[in-house]
Amino acid sequence: MICRVVFMGSPYFATPTLRTLNYNFEVVYVFSQADKPTGRGKLVTPTPVKITAQELGISCFEPDKLNDPIVLSLLKELNPDVIVVVAYGKFLPKTILELPPLGCLNLHASLLPRHRGPSPISNCILSGDKETGNTVMLMDTGMDTGAILAQQRINIGSRDTAENLHNKLMELGAPLMVETITNLMNRRITPIPQDETKATYSKLVKKTDGLLDWNLDNEQLERIVRAMNPWPGAFFVMGKDHVKVWRAECLPGNGEPGIIKDITAEGILLGTGKGLLMLTEVQAPSKKRISGSEFARGRRLKPGLSLI
Repeated sequence: MICRVVFMGSPYFATPTLRTLNYNFEVVYVFSQADKPTGRGKLVTPTPVKITAQELGISCFEPDKLNDPIVLSLLKELNPDVIVVVAYGKFLPKTILELPPLGCLNLHASLLPRHRGPSPISNCILSGDKETGNTVMLMDTGMDTGAILAQQRINIGSRDTAENLHNKLMELGAPLMVETITNLMNRRITPIPQDETKATYSKLVKKTDGLLDWNLDNEQLERIVRAMNPWPGAFFVMGKDHVKVWRAECLPGNGEPGIIKDITAEGILLGTGKGLLMLTEVQAPSKKRISGSEFARGRRLKPGLSLI
């Protein structure tokens, strides 16, 4: 039996799943967000999913609203066995959720019901979680509230950034979705309702979330550095400059929050609300990433100076 799939997604995270589904099944149509201006030049650019669909020779539709009668008419004509959603960015109305016989499946980059919502990868680091993973759920009308069909777990390392976890989960999620659809087709899955008492919600990460408050303890600050890498980037303000912090390490000891305690070969050692933080890799505006010690030499930073 050939499974007919309609795929809905937008960012780079969704592209391996689209490619893998197309290899294993028949992806009959792709839905994605509309082309948007990107970069400094504001060049109108298609989403990574749309680009991938074009490479695979699959038609792509970018509707403004999914409750448009044209969308429902098209989906009925396509007659998919399943609709797969990966970071599409739009809610599916009930009329679409009830359309495919195998249902609408969503790949979510967290161990639901933990970290429902838009930024699960960054938030699992911010929360100090020791593990994360992917969940394939049977979608309903709520935000990431559908019954769980499959999950996979990975450990979060002490140096893992949002980028590292994004790439790991992106690659692992593709075969998980294929396995889940295969098991659904063979009736080998029983959906498991989520435990609402364990549900948490992740906030949408904004540029301002990268601002480092030296009054926080060093572990919280180090997690912010990793959670905001690569976007929006953790940063502190020095004069008129927003200086990005790409890597930092927690060290024992005490110091006044935001005050340089020492400059070493490893970087800039700062006091925080609790413990010390070593800034090991930073980047000034329009400059390349350099070690904290190089930055300190270039800016002639000395112990006792404030980075607040």
